[in-house]
Amino acid sequence: MHAVRAPHAFDGERFLPGGATVLVDGDRIAAVEPFGHELPHDVVVEEHAGTVLPGLVDCHTHLVADGTVGGLERAGSLSGADVATVVLSSLRRHVGAGVTTVRDLGDVAYRTLAFREVDGLPRVVAAGPPVTTPGGHCHFLGGAVASAGDEDLRAAVDERVERGVDVVKVMASGGFATPGSDQLGVQFTAAQLAVLVDRGHRAGLPVVAHAHSLAAMQQAEVAGVDGIEHFTGLSRHLGARLDDRLLEDVARRGTYVDLTMGNDRSLHALMPAPPPYLATLMEGLGARTFDELYAARLGHLAQLREHGVRVVAGVDSGMVPPKQHGNVWRVVLEMLEAGYDIEAALAVATSVAASACSLDGVTGRLAPGLAADVLVVDGDLRSRPDALGRPRRVLVRGRAADAPQPT
Repeated sequence: MHAVRAPHAFDGERFLPGGATVLVDGDRIAAVEPFGHELPHDVVVEEHAGTVLPGLVDCHTHLVADGTVGGLERAGSLSGADVATVVLSSLRRHVGAGVTTVRDLGDVAYRTLAFREVDGLPRVVAAGPPVTTPGGHCHFLGGAVASAGDEDLRAAVDERVERGVDVVKVMASGGFATPGSDQLGVQFTAAQLAVLVDRGHRAGLPVVAHAHSLAAMQQAEVAGVDGIEHFTGLSRHLGARLDDRLLEDVARRGTYVDLTMGNDRSLHALMPAPPPYLATLMEGLGARTFDELYAARLGHLAQLREHGVRVVAGVDSGMVPPKQHGNVWRVVLEMLEAGYDIEAALAVATSVAASACSLDGVTGRLAPGLAADVLVVDGDLRSRPDALGRPRRVLVRGRAADAPQPT
């Protein structure tokens, strides 16, 4: 048994007065005691001057993508060995940034399922290839259904159940990584999405929907999905906006919403000029640059807070240079920008995110019996929240993470 002690502590829901001593026995937290708790002489104690908290959770990553433009698209043509190399590199970047759990929402050939519990690396909640339409968003990952008929939709879910996935993801709208897909429209009807949701729930699996368009978001909510990813609110006539009635419905049902933010905004300048279809879309939204487009997303985050929507932290990490693996700490800082208090913002990246991944009772909090997923950062996060991006110590299931610090 060993212990991690710090004068400041966040347990996943609140700051503990006077800090904490976290006792670790094997891969579990044995106890959470006050900072000055007297320990047996044979317990090795790591004492830090900063804040101890649960490891972070990224609810939306693509481990098969390497954070370069076109990385996800290339994954569909890589060999199994090359995909494994990318996945391991992605996981090391996550853990080096204090992330101890990731939810992968789109891989190729179910490759990420083999990496769900690698010693010293984040646990992986895996969806496999997302369900999409023929030629639809991310069809190159191999998840296109033969048709949108009920039988084929059920078969798509059944295949994922047989493969052992942890969550089902469906592309309710088109996406920016797939030219020719309709980001402003829908790929499935509400009734078709409901078939997928029903089949997934019968198998005990949550179902989350990728949705950029307002119409797709509305249909996904009607269908009863457990989470909506991106939640961009794109509309052909109204630009990007969030409908108050939809926000009220989402808050009432408790649907998790992930805006997939956490960009390193200093890297927006490295993005190539948008292709014509995306340039036209941005122009219609009144955004001349990626920075302007992103500023609108911060406004959406404030709207979600005002309506009491359950927000989770996810980055869409691996997709493009500003969305590097390990960026989820940046979501916490963006939530502070949008008016959340520090405890609520940290919970979104720890206990709330773990719950969205069906891992409440497993990780996301500093509590006896839970996995010893522990992060230590410098200083008091209440006064220096940016220290979250500079981890000092990371334990994954009780083991010290053997990973380089992110650069």
